[in-house]
Amino acid sequence: MNRCMNKRRLIQGTLIAIGFAASGGFPAAFAATDFPTRPVTLVVPFPPGGPTDALARRLAEGLKAQLGQTVVVENKAGAGGNIGAEFVASAKPDGYTVLFGTSGPLAINVSLYPNQSYDPQKSFAPIVRIGHLPNVLAVHPAVPATDLQSLVAYARANPGKLSYASSGNGASSHLAGILFNEMAGTDIQHIPYRGTGPALNDLLGGQVTMVFTDILTALPHIKAGKLRAIGLASAERSAALPDLPTLSEQGLKGYDVSVFFGIVAPAATPSDVIAVLNKAFVGAMADPQVRQTLAAQGIVEATDLTPDGLRAFIAQEVAKWRVVVRQANIKPD
Repeated sequence: MNRCMNKRRLIQGTLIAIGFAASGGFPAAFAATDFPTRPVTLVVPFPPGGPTDALARRLAEGLKAQLGQTVVVENKAGAGGNIGAEFVASAKPDGYTVLFGTSGPLAINVSLYPNQSYDPQKSFAPIVRIGHLPNVLAVHPAVPATDLQSLVAYARANPGKLSYASSGNGASSHLAGILFNEMAGTDIQHIPYRGTGPALNDLLGGQVTMVFTDILTALPHIKAGKLRAIGLASAERSAALPDLPTLSEQGLKGYDVSVFFGIVAPAATPSDVIAVLNKAFVGAMADPQVRQTLAAQGIVEATDLTPDGLRAFIAQEVAKWRVVVRQANIKPD
């Protein structure tokens, strides 16, 4: 008799639980195991046509096979990436809207924009770190320097003679120069431009003498002899210029200014949805065509592909650039 009653209660409890879940009574994390059931939007906080956009679109193609759903790339550019980041931070935390973030919106801008409406460490749930694009320090051929030591020696002996171009106040190419001056004990003048294109044009024309820019942009000019590479501004060497040592190797210990790429979702996105997205992005990154795109753009793939790995990396980058921005009192354009 007792066994029958217990069995009846178990069946009743199960039916009640099923009905409760169907009505939305359980937390989203419990009911999200069928995610996704519709297209996912991958927000790129920069204009279409750039390297970030190209990489996002290639990843979106690989993600379709992993998720079984279309992944739509949506560009929301402006304010150094903040507009797109704010859009995702305020989106419904269900995994259907995620951000293809970079160093600006995920690490630097929080120290540059005092009224920013989101916090990169509190407003997002990390999914995966894609990798980073190494920067290279390149000089005009007229500069009598071939390595870090000779460049620093020349800069110290000729104060005010060297200048570095950037894509704008507060851009990573600007902060790279500030950090370089601080660590190398130099006083190289900063010349801001509105974008990488104008900055590079003036460098090639000799109006400025050096630049910290991504290796993909600089490589054709380095190979053509129009620019001279002094060193990589990253923690490790690049396959694109395997014989070029890093600035850290040459004596600027710990110098690392690379643009990183990471995928994040709105905070409070259920952990099982994050797990599904993480697995999908990791799978897409293993696709031969995606790997070919990463290599062609000079991107060094991340070794830690876990959400916690990205969380720790963002915290580290936020702390590093907060010190640089505050000490130099940098204001964005």
